[in-house]
Amino acid sequence: MNFNKYYQTINLDDCRATTVKRFVNYLIDLVVCYIIAFGVTITLRFINPELLNGFDELSIRLIFLLIYGLVMFMTEAMFNGRSLGKLITGTRAVDANGNDITFQKAFIRNIVRAIPFIAFSALGRPCAPWHDSWSNTIVIEEKKVALQQQKVDLFTTIKNQTL
Repeated sequence: MNFNKYYQTINLDDCRATTVKRFVNYLIDLVVCYIIAFGVTITLRFINPELLNGFDELSIRLIFLLIYGLVMFMTEAMFNGRSLGKLITGTRAVDANGNDITFQKAFIRNIVRAIPFIAFSALGRPCAPWHDSWSNTIVIEEKKVALQQQKVDLFTTIKNQTL
């Protein structure tokens, strides 16, 4: 039996999260961010009712994009590449080698989210939006990684028994 390199490593391309799961992640995280932004707005209005009167619609949208990027950065940095949406769907952001994302990669990945119309970069197969490609990260399904690891362990055991 040929135990080539393919059986001895985990292929992360086979473990990529589907576009549908990534969209569900986005929707869940967006709702969470709207709730946080609503809470911040209510708090600011309570502290100073006149504070938010000078902003036009465009400014409010741009501020929300920055809030979204910062909230996602903080959650992914604290929870090893997971946000609430990723936790629910069983996915996780990792670097290109499959390791946990660093603080710096989480920052780059999520500040890029503040670019307007970034969602259009997620259209395609495989789903590789700008915040993934620019930070050299991917989103994987944890169950698929576990199955790949079982495959590697199985073939390693068989290899060791045949030697």
